[in-house]
Amino acid sequence: MKILLLYPQYPDTFWSFRKSLKFVSKESTSPPLGLLTVAALLPNEFEKKLIDMNVDKLTDTDLLWADYVFISAMITQKDSANKVIERCKKLGVKTVAGGPLFMSLHEEFPEVDHFVLNEGEVTVPLFLEDLKNDSLKKIYTSDIKPDITKSPIPQWNLINIKKYSKMAIQFSRGCPYDCEFCDIVNLNGRIPRNKTPEQVINEIESLYKAGWSSSAHSSIFIVDDNFIGNKIKAKELLKALIDWRIKRKSRITFITEVSLNLADDEELLSLMRDAGFDTVFIGLETPSKESLQECGKFQNKNRDQTLSVRKIQSYGMEVTGGFIVGFDSDDFSIFARQIEFIQKTGIVVAMVGLLQALPGTKLYERLKRENRLLVKGSSGNNTDFSTNFLPKMDPAILINGYKNILSSVYSPENYYKRVKTFLEHYKPCHKEDFKLKDLKALIKSICILGIFKENRKYYWEIFFTCLFKYPGSFSKAITMTVYYEHFKTIFASPPKSLKLSF
Repeated sequence: MKILLLYPQYPDTFWSFRKSLKFVSKESTSPPLGLLTVAALLPNEFEKKLIDMNVDKLTDTDLLWADYVFISAMITQKDSANKVIERCKKLGVKTVAGGPLFMSLHEEFPEVDHFVLNEGEVTVPLFLEDLKNDSLKKIYTSDIKPDITKSPIPQWNLINIKKYSKMAIQFSRGCPYDCEFCDIVNLNGRIPRNKTPEQVINEIESLYKAGWSSSAHSSIFIVDDNFIGNKIKAKELLKALIDWRIKRKSRITFITEVSLNLADDEELLSLMRDAGFDTVFIGLETPSKESLQECGKFQNKNRDQTLSVRKIQSYGMEVTGGFIVGFDSDDFSIFARQIEFIQKTGIVVAMVGLLQALPGTKLYERLKRENRLLVKGSSGNNTDFSTNFLPKMDPAILINGYKNILSSVYSPENYYKRVKTFLEHYKPCHKEDFKLKDLKALIKSICILGIFKENRKYYWEIFFTCLFKYPGSFSKAITMTVYYEHFKTIFASPPKSLKLSF
């Protein structure tokens, strides 16, 4: 069998960082971990190729080579996935689809030959057995949540590692919380399942063997739904990572997603710091206690969220955050409150989005009962100025307020003000080294941001502030100036009215 594993192209979204990646000569942020894992589940005797359309061009020759094209995608990749499926259909190439997009919306893709849904460790073997017996079915699905200690090491040899700014591994699946708007529990369950520390370290070592060059600024994104969903297991891994870093004399850093209750556990904070975690994403959502109550974000409700963020920053971790407007409980005051909240926390990378109802969530089902859904699906991108349900707030007020948040927090003045706030509370715990590739990126930033751009005064203010006052945060701060090139492009041309998806 010849299997082409295909990852569709992302649109230019908040998280694509397309403009910023040019500074470090990379083409995408991280590789398609799901497909690399599926590849390892396929028989060794199969011929396998992987094309990530975010870094490589897909040709008809590639498609015609394959007996089957395996497509995996997120909801935001829907348009690109549709185009790929159409090309395969015209060429007479069989398609097999899985991943979050098809899990939620497989009925919208009638031209796909076979769906392998849910978790691949369970459903891929079912597909392979029927393939061997020449008795393939349309849909393979299972409610079984597999033991991921049996999950194979991703097949890294199928990608060019040098094209990505960071690598990706997974430690756990699932989240103990069940926020109304989130589809994680539907996809991966509420009881976190973890790999063993030895398993994770073996996966990291496999990256070295695959040619990944670890330096002081190399990063691994641990793509968990909630890294601290099981704190006991997380601490076991962190202790093993600390020992491994000492033995390896490794300077790599880690990025992951956590819940805000990380701030409540000083042992956990210390272990994450010592293990090399320097960035965490947290869904803060809103300063409104009523909206937190409405969406079931109870882990954020009874606390001072700003103080919790600052505590995490004091342990050497940058907090990037998700914020949402459009809850039923939101009133006109939410827009000014969100701006104040974001600025006060010093969260530089602040993803502010309109609430969307993802299929499979409790929010989706509630709005369906209330006859407020406008479409069956969702764009999956809550920063694209669209919503798929009728909000309680007047749509014109909602879109104007949302636009006001974005224009405010991503104005050069307020963006760089947040950088300064962050630097005041951030306590870097790992010495920064400068390699040749880092020097090249710095020179690019000086030439482009410090000379030719209209906001160069802000760049130089951060440059010299860090150089003399916060030298240990210099690289982090310059990275934030580079990020701004991406963010100002993403939010440069908002639509005049809210896009209600009918």
